This record gives sequence, structure tokens and C-alpha cells, in this order.
Amino acid sequence: MDKLVLTGGARLDGTVVTSGSKNGTLAIMAGALLGKGETILKNVPSIGDCRTMMDMLRALGVKCEEEGNGVVRIDATEISATEAPYELVKRMRASFCVLGPVLARKGYAKVAMPGGCDIGARPIDFHVKGIQTLGAYVNIDHGFVEAECEQLKGAQVYLNFPSAGATQHIMSSACLAEGVTTIHNAAAEPEVTQLAEFLTKMGARIEGAGTSTVRVEGVGELHGVEFDMPPDRMEAGTFAVAAVVTMGDVRIERIRPDDVEPFALKLRESGAIIEMTENTMRVRANSRPMATDIMTMPHPGFPTDLQQPFAAMLAIADGTSVITENVYERRFRYVNELTRMGADIKQDGRTAVINGVPKLTGAQTTASDLRAGAALVCAALAAEGQSEISGIEHIERGYEKMVDKLKSIGAQVGVVPDEQEKEAVCV
Repeated sequence: MDKLVLTGGARLDGTVVTSGSKNGTLAIMAGALLGKGETILKNVPSIGDCRTMMDMLRALGVKCEEEGNGVVRIDATEISATEAPYELVKRMRASFCVLGPVLARKGYAKVAMPGGCDIGARPIDFHVKGIQTLGAYVNIDHGFVEAECEQLKGAQVYLNFPSAGATQHIMSSACLAEGVTTIHNAAAEPEVTQLAEFLTKMGARIEGAGTSTVRVEGVGELHGVEFDMPPDRMEAGTFAVAAVVTMGDVRIERIRPDDVEPFALKLRESGAIIEMTENTMRVRANSRPMATDIMTMPHPGFPTDLQQPFAAMLAIADGTSVITENVYERRFRYVNELTRMGADIKQDGRTAVINGVPKLTGAQTTASDLRAGAALVCAALAAEGQSEISGIEHIERGYEKMVDKLKSIGAQVGVVPDEQEKEAVCV
């Protein structure tokens, strides 16, 4: 397998333009199954997860073509298959969310239990119970979820936890249900709002997206539309951390200020200088970051997807920081890799105590999941010497052209096949 090789010590300076939102795009591509006619999606990121979702749509008999330059055409007028194959669903959890739209369109759907990054139990209970509340009969057997109904019916749905994935899934399913569906304790993540904007453009009637109560009035049919993918706030956060750990000066273009505010506040606490405009964020750091505590929570709390990159920053902070992970219990699997680089981190359950050290040193590490990979990249940028990161297929699932973007702002980074000498690429 290929490796990412980085030589730390370079100060990052320049401009990065964010790609389309990974999490938002995946939900929107699943939602496109609800509409008849052609949907044209723009600014779709060229990443592994989006390619997996395109393969999923094709497996369902939907026309799906990638034109290049971030344009994807989807025509779900005909859905000729109702079973989502295991070999696709096991790659990525978000592909499970085709269940509701296919069920709403065809009256039957069968989807394998989801896979994706191993960051802890992410039960599908909320998804299944929501669809059952809408009137579907659901059977779980031999690793598959099978659902059928004559017609989904509007209902009152309460989520025990404001899950973004479950909110998106139930909201999509309810668009073609008969009557009104109200989702209580709904997630307020920007990706939920983005999906609601897309579905509304298709003809859905949705109110309250972005609040704890979402109301969906079912309609008889949705139609294809053109839609521009929103910017990826997690990519913006990762490059912001990279700027801080290298004491750099990075301008991040194509952001939504409200979306990035939760982590921007924490960056400011760490001593970063941040200037925000309507669609850009400039991040500068003149000294070693200061320690700060982080507690991940649903939006507008601190996003769990940026917990790991921030841990890499706090590993070199002045003082002691505490991270509390409230969303996924196994999201500290990267800790051992950071300690290999000299970090002082003590983890117990959902809490990690980080005693900042003056410097990290390059080491051979392995990315266990997407955001862990982002953390190792940030740590390697700050470390003395050269680092190797294996498992970069995880990083490629969610970051478009990360190596090229890092190089453009001064990082010494490259990718080589496992068997080649690492010295050949650090230029």
C-alpha cells in the first residue's frame, strides 16, 4: 500500500480552496434517489466516499455519470434494483441512507448493515425506528436490513440523540410519505440544513431544518434539480490546524462563517489569529499554541470530526488540555500513533488528557480512520524530521487532493508506493 511521507518544519503560507462537503454530498446523493428526472450536482469532491456512493447508485440501476470538474449527473427516474450490495455498504456507513429513499420510491428496500471507519458503535437503531414509525415493516437478519411498506405515513418521530445521519435519513424518507412528519430532537448540523435546501429545491416541503424540530409535509413526487455542493467545514478545520501547528499563515477560501465558528472559537483560545470574511478565513499563529479543553457535541458544539486534528495541535501546546469525546467512544484510536511521535497523552474511556510537549519527532505511523489520518498529517507537519503515514486510503476517502493542496502552501510531502525509498518524494 502507498504511504504518505512528510518532512516537518516547513511554515505553511498561502491559500487553500475547500472542496465540496463530504458529509453533505453523501446525504444529498442519497436524497437524489427521491427525484424523477436528471439532477446535476456541482462541486462534488473527487474522493473515495463519493465514488463509493456513485457505485451504489449505479448498483440500484440509477444513471450516474461523473463528468469531471466536480459535476455529477444523476437520473433516478427508474430504480431497477432495490438491494444495496454488501461490498459497497461495508466501505462506508453513509451508503446505508439509501434505504429510506428506495423504500419511499419502490415500497421495498434491502440494505446491508453499514461499515466505514471503525470509531465505535454507531447504531442504526435511530434510523430503523424512525422508518418503522413512518409505517414500514423492518426485518434485520443475516447482516441485512429489509424494509417494506405500501405507503409511508407521516408521524411524530423522537430521536434519543440528535444524530445527523438519522435526521437526514428520516427527513428524506418522509418527503414522499402521506401526511406530516415531525422529527423531535433533530440534529442541527449544517449538513442537515444543506440536505433540506436540496430536497426543498426538488419540491419537498420542509420547515425547521437547522433547529431541534423538523417538520416535513409529504408530497406525491419530487423532481431533478441543479445544486452546488456546500464547502467542507472539516477540511477547512484541518487546514486551519495545519496553519497553527506550523506557525503559518493560511487563507482558506470558500467557507461559511457560521459553519466554522465552533472550531474557530477554540482556535482563538489556543492563540491563533483568525480573520473572517463572508467566505474566507485567514488563520495565523506566531507562537506555540496554548492548551485548551475540548468537548465534542452535536452542532453548534465542537464537531467530533475535528477532535483528532485538534489533538495533534494540543500535543505541542503549552500546558495541559483535556478532550472529552461525547459522540463516538472509539475515536481515540489514534492516540498510540501520536505517542510514537513523542506526544504525552493519557486516555481513559471517552477522555484524553494531553500534556503538551515542546516538539514532536517524525515516526512511522498508521491511520486507523479518516480523521485519525488527518491528525497524523497535522502532527507530521509539526514534527522534527520525516514521518511516514500508512493507511492513506482512509485519508483519500474524505480529503480531495490533500497532498497537492499541502504542497501548494509549502509543505514537504509526497506519496510513494510502499516498496520505494521515501527520500525520493520529499521535495
